[in-house]
Amino acid sequence: MLLSIMRLHSIIGATESFIHNCCFFSAQEGPGGLWDSVKKAAFVIGSGILFLAAFGNSLTWHLQRFWGASGDFWQNLWTKLYVAFEGHDAALFFFGTMLFPTLAFWVSNGLLLLVDTTGKPSFITRYRIQVDKNNPVDPAKLRHAVRCVIFNQVFISGPMVVAAYYLMSFRGNPCGPELPTFHWALMELAFFSIMEEVMFYYSHRLFHHPGLYKHFHKQHHEWTAPIGVVSIYAHPLEHVISNMLPVVVGPMILGSHLSTTTLWYCLALVSTTISHCGYHLPFLPSPEFHDFHHLRFNQCFGVFGVLDRLHGTDTKFRDTKQYERHTLLTSLTPLTESIPDTPKKGH
Repeated sequence: MLLSIMRLHSIIGATESFIHNCCFFSAQEGPGGLWDSVKKAAFVIGSGILFLAAFGNSLTWHLQRFWGASGDFWQNLWTKLYVAFEGHDAALFFFGTMLFPTLAFWVSNGLLLLVDTTGKPSFITRYRIQVDKNNPVDPAKLRHAVRCVIFNQVFISGPMVVAAYYLMSFRGNPCGPELPTFHWALMELAFFSIMEEVMFYYSHRLFHHPGLYKHFHKQHHEWTAPIGVVSIYAHPLEHVISNMLPVVVGPMILGSHLSTTTLWYCLALVSTTISHCGYHLPFLPSPEFHDFHHLRFNQCFGVFGVLDRLHGTDTKFRDTKQYERHTLLTSLTPLTESIPDTPKKGH
């Protein structure tokens, strides 16, 4: 017990010292600078270290017990599916990586489209980011977008998933009989996220080059106030390079199991749906970052904003009310009410 207390004091001292140094540099560079971000990161990471130091052993014990109790359930479920498709691994891979992600996409977007087309329930529309847009959405414009999305899913995503299977098969069986461990799956998801941030940021900026924008990416930006379904409303070439590749490359590099790959595809599609949905809903990730990109075109190109901060492509965003609202909403009061826009001169 005494050793744990001494270790906690040591961590606290180191964390406070680091934050103090970061504050010094932050004061020189001004709020919103790189060192300001480091200071915030140090605070979050330091808090996490303190929490793990104090409760790490207990937390790990409970997680291990939970996973041990449920691990056999998932393995048995997978074994039944594996046996049912025995000898047809390609079909199993296609089934897993297309059916479940497609369901995740259309179930989440079906609920959003109900609100977008009817304006009901009004409880949801209170959280609209661009309050004067898509109220309700233009039916003709929506039909065109849905047709494009279905085309991309059937004729672009489908063949790319098949190609991914055969490429992954060179280094092993992505439909093996054993599920990956819980900890390995988490590590893979973290790697996938990093790959997506890097590849999406640079491919997305590439499509904003004037020579490419007018021929390809302009289609996606027809929606200056996006809705969820337009997350994959894009020219086929852009869908291949900027939508699909950043997501499929991670599992291909690691030769991931079908279960992890399917989970990742589902998370990626739900995440991009939230980023485009146009509503900043309670207890969901903030879509303010990407919504601002659709509004202003030349800011906020990435997924998490890490590369935008490093390249300075979020400077205008950080001077806006949208940036102040770019946080997890933990109350039922819309952020447009708690952090209202600055009144225009003369009003």
